[in-house]
Amino acid sequence: MADPAAVLGDLHAEGQELEQLVAPLAAERWSLPTPAPGWTVAHQIAHLAWTDERALLAATDPEAFAEDAAQALASPETFVDDGAQRLVDELPPAALLDRWRTGRATLHRALAGRPAGVRLPWYGPPMSVASMATARLMETWAHGQDVADALGVRREPTARLRHVVRIGVRARDYAYTVHGLVPPAEEFRVELTAPDGDVWAFGPEDAAQRVTGPALDFCLLATQRAHRSELALHAEGADAEHWLGIAQAFAGPPGKGREPAVVETTGGGSAEGAGGVR
Repeated sequence: MADPAAVLGDLHAEGQELEQLVAPLAAERWSLPTPAPGWTVAHQIAHLAWTDERALLAATDPEAFAEDAAQALASPETFVDDGAQRLVDELPPAALLDRWRTGRATLHRALAGRPAGVRLPWYGPPMSVASMATARLMETWAHGQDVADALGVRREPTARLRHVVRIGVRARDYAYTVHGLVPPAEEFRVELTAPDGDVWAFGPEDAAQRVTGPALDFCLLATQRAHRSELALHAEGADAEHWLGIAQAFAGPPGKGREPAVVETTGGGSAEGAGGVR
């Protein structure tokens, strides 16, 4: 079981890294488009602020969260976008940054103060404090990737990716379920190369279905930040290959994912190619 204090520390570090990207931006640069259709840099930060506030509600007032979630799930395809849009409409960049910064700190204190073993409600299955912090870290990293792409910045992958990998692997059966499919009965073996060269391994060593490749690529896939064809992930077995086509590390309906990046050719046309989603 993950240590909640350790995960919360890594969540804080992930938020700080993203804040360092957006805090110096001139107000007009918050309007830069990101790879998420219709979302600017401001929308990405607004989404994180809005979701942190939902997590805080879940941690401090489960009954109020249940009411809020029921209203949200009445419009499952739009409630996330609506939450981000409201904050973008209401707040200029400096105020939005402050709201996200303050919300992160308040959520950190609330999660750190929850008793051991408590389960927090969410839009998917209830979660432990460590799992909630892991989910917030995953979202912060993923939306931070969108911001970095919009700014043309390459972020150095860190050991914090292990949390994103872990939630992506643990969400295997959930990914099948939200697609209306029955998960495979047997476990898969997942072996991913960490940023420092170590191997992060999950599942039985003798499993017939296997996934291998860079941890960063798995994180990009499971958060739907890059197309499968652009990533150096290898599947052994039909079930493992199928999973890589539907994997998601987030609660809620399956997303549409990203199309392969399109690069200009020397002849003035275009072609699909690797290189990340921009």
